[in-house]
Amino acid sequence: MAKILLVDDEPLLLESLEIILTMSGEHEVCGKASNGVEALKLLASTVPDVMLVDLNMPGMGGIELIPKVKKDYADVKIIVLTTFYDEKNIANAIAGGATGYLLKDSGKEAILNAVSQAIKGQSVLDLKVMQKLNAMMASDQKDAQKESRPAEKDLSAYGITEREKEICRLICEGCTNSQIASILFISEGTVKNYVSTIYDKFDEHDRTRLVLKLRDFGL
Repeated sequence: MAKILLVDDEPLLLESLEIILTMSGEHEVCGKASNGVEALKLLASTVPDVMLVDLNMPGMGGIELIPKVKKDYADVKIIVLTTFYDEKNIANAIAGGATGYLLKDSGKEAILNAVSQAIKGQSVLDLKVMQKLNAMMASDQKDAQKESRPAEKDLSAYGITEREKEICRLICEGCTNSQIASILFISEGTVKNYVSTIYDKFDEHDRTRLVLKLRDFGL
């Protein structure tokens, strides 16, 4: 029977979790703590298989507790059970060593499943948390791609002005001269003059080849 340590400052939630876990017949609640300080004291006398940990608690919250537990009790699996799923908390909890991240409204079955999966060495993330993580990863990947490209300021070597840079961006997006004129609220004739100047500065007079060259500058 797996031993579970509960850490939360809401007495009613602690009682509910103890009932849910005990009635499953597969888990034993070996201790309950209202914050991280109490949890560390309990760990000195009993080491659980899994800990269910809240993040926002007085004295010591979950974000501070998690890495302390993993440092001295590496085999203990930690599942965050909280109402918070902002990027900072998710990143800090996982970086600290949490193997699961659930929201308190996940439901009985989700909690029991998370505990069972954690015991098997598998991580479990709430759907909302997973979506947030995917968004974070996509953003990081996009930033990395931007950083890998030459900086736009390098265009200054070609004498490109800020207005010309705007037009270069729109050209790269596939806009026609007419569309560029509409977006920038200038005449199509003015756009043609700008495009002609850009061609001259890059010594390039083919629009497709110009776009390929501009792509190298992160546009």
